[in-house]
Parts: sequence; C-alpha cells; structure tokens
Amino acid sequence: MKSLQIIPVFILVLIAAMLLGNSLYTVRETEQVILTQFGKPVGTPVTSAGLKLRAPFIQKVNRIEARILEWDGTPTDMPTKDKLYISVDTFARWRIDDPLQYFLRLRDERSARSRLDDILGSETRNAVAKHELIEMIRTTKNREPLQDETLTDKQSAIGVLLPIQKGRKLLEQEVLSAAAPKLKVFGIELLDVRFKRINYNQSVRLKIYDRMISERRQIAERFRSEGNGEAARILGTKDRELKKIESEAYRAVEEIRGQADALATEIYAEAYNKTPESRSLYEFVKSMETYKKVVTPDTTLILSTDSQLFKYLKTMGDHGNTQ
Repeated sequence: MKSLQIIPVFILVLIAAMLLGNSLYTVRETEQVILTQFGKPVGTPVTSAGLKLRAPFIQKVNRIEARILEWDGTPTDMPTKDKLYISVDTFARWRIDDPLQYFLRLRDERSARSRLDDILGSETRNAVAKHELIEMIRTTKNREPLQDETLTDKQSAIGVLLPIQKGRKLLEQEVLSAAAPKLKVFGIELLDVRFKRINYNQSVRLKIYDRMISERRQIAERFRSEGNGEAARILGTKDRELKKIESEAYRAVEEIRGQADALATEIYAEAYNKTPESRSLYEFVKSMETYKKVVTPDTTLILSTDSQLFKYLKTMGDHGNTQ
C-alpha cells in the first residue's frame, strides 16, 4: 500500500520539477531576451542578467546579442566624381539598441547583416560618387606632405597635394549620418563606419602606374638636365681658368724674355760701344746675323744702293773683284 501511495507523490514531484525547470531561464550579461507566446512577443525585453521566470511550455525564449557587433563589407567597385573607378572596402560597428523592434523587423542576425549590406553599401556609393578621389584618400584638410627637396620643383606640380574640402574622416561621418536613421527603424544603432581600404580598379591601375612612371622620368630628366648644366659650368670654369693660367704664364715668359733681351742688348752695347772699331764690329756681326736669317739659296733681294744691307754685300763684291 505504501508503495502505491508513493507513486502519485513521485509523479507530482516530477511534474512540478518539469514545470519549474521549464519556467526558469537565465540571461547572460552579453545578451537580451524577447519572450514570445505563440510566435508573438509578450512583455518588455529582458535586458538585465540573472535567473528569470516565464510561462512554461507556451512562452519561448529568443536570445538577442547585446554586445557591439562588427560588420565587414565586401570590396566594391564604384566611381568617384572625377570618373575614376575605385574599389572601396568598408567596415562598421553596430549594436541592437531596440531588441523588440529588431525582433519584429529582422528576427535574426543574418537578416540584420543583409540589411546592413544594403544600406551601408548604398550610402557609401552615394558618398563616393559625390566627391573626388583626393577627398577619399586624404584624411585631413591641412596635412603637410613629407617631401624630398631633391625630388620637388617649385615650378612643377610633382609632389604637390591638391586642395580638399572635407577629407576621408568627414566622408565617413557623412555615411554614418545618412545610414544611422535608416537602421534606427530596425532597432539597430550604428556606432561607427570606416573605410578600411581604398584601391584603384584594375582597369585604372595601369594608367596610374604609367603616370607615376612618367613623373619619375620627368624627375630623372630634370636631374639629368641639372647635371649636364653643372657639368657645362664646371667645364667652362676649367677652360676659363686654364686660359687665365696660360695667359699669365705667357705674359710672364714674355716679360722674362723682354728683360733678358734688354739685358743682353745692354751687355752687347756695353761690350761693343767702347771704341769705334768695336762699334763697327758690332754692326758687322748684327748685319751678318740678319743675312743669315733673311738670305737663303732661293732668296732674291732687290735693294737700293743706299741700303744698309747692300753696304756689306757691295763690299763683299768689291773684295771678290779685287781678288
């Protein structure tokens, strides 16, 4: 009899345990809970962590992430305002701000990511299409570029950054401001949007490389031109200095030769100017030296009878006739 009485009690305890186990559920710090009854939400979202109660069997626990989530978009080709196709890779941070609205509109995270793809991709494309490429690349308006002075020329545009109106940070804020209200209706709070990578489209990349090569060649030609100009200047300086040295040396030689001739003349004059006979001898020697320089076997002389040169030639002729 006692065993028969224990069975109902055991069954009641078992049923009570099942009811209690199905009525209790836990909420972690990293999640939020929406209770649904026959597929429809009931009550308010449970956002505090701990042990909670629900109506057993008829209410279902729907867990929703409470942490900050990441969205990583796929690289997409899109045109800029200056008609350049670029590949833009973006990422964002978001969280579920209104779990009830999120559950009613999207249900799960996969649907939320799909909606993020549509909205963020569209707003990014709009922002890129309204601005030129330089606005996407540079971050601030007044950034001074690091430049190698040997590679820049004041009269050249190489290495000079074009002025911008906004910059990449403000463009990211534009995308954030445009996309946040559209995601708010889904219970999503968009926290941040960033351009992770911006690259040229493959069809444009070769043209950019060609332009870079052209600029490098232009710089190389400028260096080569400057080098040739410097070489010409050095050679000109060398020739000028060489001519100056040769001129000064020639002048010194002529001065020394003049001084030597003057000294020799002075010595000759002093030696041959002592007596009439010595003077006559000096005149004769100088005349003979002149004959030696002037008269050759092929020389024909036409002299007047009163010429100084003819005087000794005539004397020579008289001596020859006498002999």
